[in-house]
Amino acid sequence: MSDTVPEREIPEEAEAEVEPAAEAGLAGEPEYDPAAPAPLNVPRTPTGNADVDAQLERLGDADHLATDGHLEVYEDVHRGLRDALTALDARPGPPVPTRHPTTTPQRDPSGRTY
Repeated sequence: MSDTVPEREIPEEAEAEVEPAAEAGLAGEPEYDPAAPAPLNVPRTPTGNADVDAQLERLGDADHLATDGHLEVYEDVHRGLRDALTALDARPGPPVPTRHPTTTPQRDPSGRTY
């Protein structure tokens, strides 16, 4: 018993018809290139913060780049998210109610002193 598979002979006419189509790139389907960029189609849910949402959309740009181009996009998104977080810390909150010092005790409507 032999492990070899006998070769099948292909008529020369059939071989001649296939080669021009393959050379012209018209073989019917595009060639699969495993190294080509392919979108991951990861859903991005809006957060409600326009700055954060813009950075999340920017991540979609990496889908169309080769792997060596991802780093630039990721660093840009990281920088933008860090800036958005810093901006949240820098915004002033509502003013703190202040009580002016007085010499007489203050009373609420129920008559209690505070």
